[in-house]
Amino acid sequence: MGYTDIFAGAFNGKTVLLSGGTSGIGLALAKGFADCGATVIATGSSASRLQEAQAHATDRLSFERLDVQDKAAVEARFGELTSLDVLVNCQGVARPGDEWNEETFLAVMDINLNSAMRLSRAAHPLLKASGGSILNIASMLSYLADPSVPSYTASKTGIVGLTRALAHQWGQDGIRVNAIAPGYHKTDMTKPLWSDPVAAAKIADRAAAKRWGTAEDLVGPALFLASDAASFVTGAMLPVDGGYHSG
Repeated sequence: MGYTDIFAGAFNGKTVLLSGGTSGIGLALAKGFADCGATVIATGSSASRLQEAQAHATDRLSFERLDVQDKAAVEARFGELTSLDVLVNCQGVARPGDEWNEETFLAVMDINLNSAMRLSRAAHPLLKASGGSILNIASMLSYLADPSVPSYTASKTGIVGLTRALAHQWGQDGIRVNAIAPGYHKTDMTKPLWSDPVAAAKIADRAAAKRWGTAEDLVGPALFLASDAASFVTGAMLPVDGGYHSG
């Protein structure tokens, strides 16, 4: 049974804005919400990825450019919306090795963490009106460490704290805020690892599920946390890593 069987029609009439939605995990989530009835606006900043993503556009799924580091652009875009039920903060980058450079560290931090706050603040009035929710994308590096990506590690750890703070600050407004923490999933970002048979096997062996995840493995958990089925779940982080971090 797939997520469309479980959540079919659960998001009918709902509007979802999903940042970082033109490829990988973000694209899978965008398609998942649309498959379950939502009108989804998926954003990205890369012209080439936006062009490629257009192949997945439907009457319920559209793609557009949004620079999450541009406060004025973010506020203007949310100001154009008449309603919003779910915000998914899926934007994220990693610069292995180079993040020990201060300029790179700060740039990665701004995209991965600061922009989640930026978008959440801009979405707040609409989500308060709809009694909506925010879903942040954390990482297994929210509770583990990778010295090659100090900013990615710190920013994804910060996402957990931000999720909890927003949940408590905006709970009185009827807004729920949760996060999911992906593990090792086969995406472009992790291709150097899963394309190496030795490294790929080592990672799969540590996981309880004994395999790598796919982007689609994250869709069901995301739909659950954003749906009415999770109406009393807020401030939570759900690991979706096949048991990797507990291995």
